[in-house]
Amino acid sequence: MSATDQPPALHDRAMDNLQYIRETMERASAFTAVPGWGQVVIGVTALVASYLSAQQTTAGGWLKTWLAEAIISVLIAGWSMDRKARAAGTPLLAGPGRKVIFSLSPPMIVGALLTVVLFRAGLPNAIPGMWLLLYGTGVVTGGMFSVNIVPVMGICFMVLGAVALFTSPALGNWLMALGFGGLHIIFGTIIARKYGG
Repeated sequence: MSATDQPPALHDRAMDNLQYIRETMERASAFTAVPGWGQVVIGVTALVASYLSAQQTTAGGWLKTWLAEAIISVLIAGWSMDRKARAAGTPLLAGPGRKVIFSLSPPMIVGALLTVVLFRAGLPNAIPGMWLLLYGTGVVTGGMFSVNIVPVMGICFMVLGAVALFTSPALGNWLMALGFGGLHIIFGTIIARKYGG
């Protein structure tokens, strides 16, 4: 029997098995890098945005204010998720983290496209309900790979979105303040205290 016909050493097989088990556990485990304190900061900036957007005299000004807030929120969320994932030694773009991101992304992309369509159609009053519903949908689907409280938060967003669609358009901005501001602060605090950071 030549050296090339020798079976792999027991140590090599054991290391391969351990690597496989580790990767399987990473894929099956919950994504815990949801940033509680980052959510709180996003909630605070959303409350500021709701105040500033209420001061706008045009639908375009209102929309620009909330779009600026959306960009700020994405930056805060990305930075705080990366920071929490690094501290926990959890890969952000692998296993459950990747599933969360890919589950959350489609509703956000759809929301961006529908925002353009609704605004061009002269229906800006439908935007708050649509944003709350789609964000909630993304949080519920992404939350399926995270800790149990995350999908609950998504359902709360969806309820507010449904209310926004079927109540007075004057309440839209305040329901967004309650959702993007209040719910982020409440659930962010719970996540930070129960799951760290």
